[in-house]
Amino acid sequence: MTINRRQALTRIIGISTAAAGVSLVGTSAFAATDGQGNFHLELGDKLKYVPLDPMATAKLAYETGGGCMHQVFHSLVTMLGNSSSADAAKFKTIPTALAGFGFAGVVGQGTICGNLNAAGMLINILDDINKQNSAVIGAAFRYYENTELPFSSPEFVSGIGSTDEKTALVGSSSTANSILCHSSISNWSKASGKTFSQKGERCYRLSASIAFHLVELLNRAYHGEDIAALPESKPSSDAQSCQSCHGVSDTMSSAASVKTDMECTTCHTGHFN
Repeated sequence: MTINRRQALTRIIGISTAAAGVSLVGTSAFAATDGQGNFHLELGDKLKYVPLDPMATAKLAYETGGGCMHQVFHSLVTMLGNSSSADAAKFKTIPTALAGFGFAGVVGQGTICGNLNAAGMLINILDDINKQNSAVIGAAFRYYENTELPFSSPEFVSGIGSTDEKTALVGSSSTANSILCHSSISNWSKASGKTFSQKGERCYRLSASIAFHLVELLNRAYHGEDIAALPESKPSSDAQSCQSCHGVSDTMSSAASVKTDMECTTCHTGHFN
């Protein structure tokens, strides 16, 4: 049988369309799985959380390099990959090295602390935990702002595998009063008399401290505690006062509309001073 050029093109187009159709069906039906059945995390995918051991996670964060964001993200993802989660195998496929950019407030820019960046990155891919996911993020951020960190108790230092000798390298714990890396480091520097270049052990322990507390919050949410009802998950009274005029939908007179829950007065001194 012979076919002319037009018939040949018609058949080629038909075959190509059919192949494309198969490909499209496969992509749609198995959105996060490739042709070999391998899982690839995609936007909107949510993975099941199960309770973890806070100290074991903190120890892994302390032992992990790559900067604060990588330490926290890698430790929790790795722990979940080795957990009883129904999605443990999927957690194991996540390339945690992607979190390496968050060190020193995003590649040294001093903006959001990498520990908190990691918390948001992780919780964004977790399946619903009793409707508490957003509250856990809020609680973690407020805790970072208002708590003396890193943890320095003998039990914590021993639990993460550090030593009293290394404690001397930390100097003093301090309160960030902000979610920003530069504020956190500056307040620590003032309290300890050390410089940014000496922050190594302090920041390793800070990542361990945040990993520990983040797991505590996630475990409490998993077991049904109403994290959203806790004062620690809400903006401070000063920030709420600012929000009363600088609202999301309504503002007072010519006040600018603002969307944030972070501490305001750390940078903004108010209208009367």
